[in-house]
Amino acid sequence: MSLTVQSVTFDAEDAAELARFWAAALGLSIADGASADFAQATGPGGRYLFIAVPEPKSAKNRVHLDLEADDREAEVTRLLGLGAARLGDLDEDGARWTVLADVQGNEFCVVQAHTG
Repeated sequence: MSLTVQSVTFDAEDAAELARFWAAALGLSIADGASADFAQATGPGGRYLFIAVPEPKSAKNRVHLDLEADDREAEVTRLLGLGAARLGDLDEDGARWTVLADVQGNEFCVVQAHTG
């Protein structure tokens, strides 16, 4: 296959604010020149772009991140401290995850890693 992910792009109300949240959440660095209109966060986990759009978020995300954690609750607590909102906890067929929203309402999940 010749495709690779070049970046993950988020529509944002304030690009710099959203970049700060995700950079702190994923241990990324924010590139110089971040503004309310455009910001970029990069690191070993990839490249994330944040671009201001005039339309407000109006429905559930069509694409969202699923993040895996060895200690889901500890990571959820850390993300809540960064400004995320907890939307719900699910346990289905042995999989456990927490649905969160970032500081601008974009949903994402933290999944408990399977051991063994």
